[in-house]
Amino acid sequence: MTDTLEIAGLHVSVEGKPILRGVDLRMERGETHALMGPNGSGKSTLGLAVMGHPNYEVTAGSIELNGENVLGMSPEERARAGLFLAFQRPIAIPGVKMADFLRHATTNVRHPERKEGEELIPMRDFRKELKGKMEHLRMDVEFARRYVNDGFSGGEMKRAEILQLAMLQPKFAVLDETDSGLDADAVRLASESIAEIGRAKMGLLIITHHDKLLEHNPPDVTHVILGGRIVEKGGPELAVELYQHGYDRIRSQYPEAEAQNQQMIQQEETV
Repeated sequence: MTDTLEIAGLHVSVEGKPILRGVDLRMERGETHALMGPNGSGKSTLGLAVMGHPNYEVTAGSIELNGENVLGMSPEERARAGLFLAFQRPIAIPGVKMADFLRHATTNVRHPERKEGEELIPMRDFRKELKGKMEHLRMDVEFARRYVNDGFSGGEMKRAEILQLAMLQPKFAVLDETDSGLDADAVRLASESIAEIGRAKMGLLIITHHDKLLEHNPPDVTHVILGGRIVEKGGPELAVELYQHGYDRIRSQYPEAEAQNQQMIQQEETV
């Protein structure tokens, strides 16, 4: 049976302000979906809600992984169940080496019943696998000895997220603007890397404003979000249209959603 992630009627608020207003999205493992929309439309909110960020309150709807509602799970439980979020703005963890972080995370995901203090993946096996993944992603092995995101450039942070994706191999991954802040060559490399480690192996929900990250990851479905709800769906040609021509057609075609989007932007500015 194919793994499925189904979001139904999802409403999410932040500090009492509604952001998502009934999002429906279903995807299967092995599919690639693109989520596109103007600033303030709720793209990042959806990713953070899927992973259970405590500041994002789900007020209605459900998020089901293989038929099980994950809303009662903590973020770490969701990760063990097979969900992953590559952050738009990853945080630094000074004092924690990438290799140590990845060894613990990988062990916990592969052995979800493991208790803290119990055996980790044998060091020899882990090092061999990590080295192989890093060579595949064209990353210097010294990268693994650095503290997580501490002093990393924007490009290095995004590469670190892709390395985590490669090691954890989740059922479903949300990639929140993995291309932001990267130059054209770095985006192309990120697109190739995601395709090599992800396509056909996991479900990918790629949040992006551009088409370069989709170059090697053409979406089976493109979702357009505006004013906290998905207003239109299409194939890869819809993503190309939005990149080339922007959101003027979408804004004019869905005036109610556009009004809500402007209201959400004003709310952000007043926070």
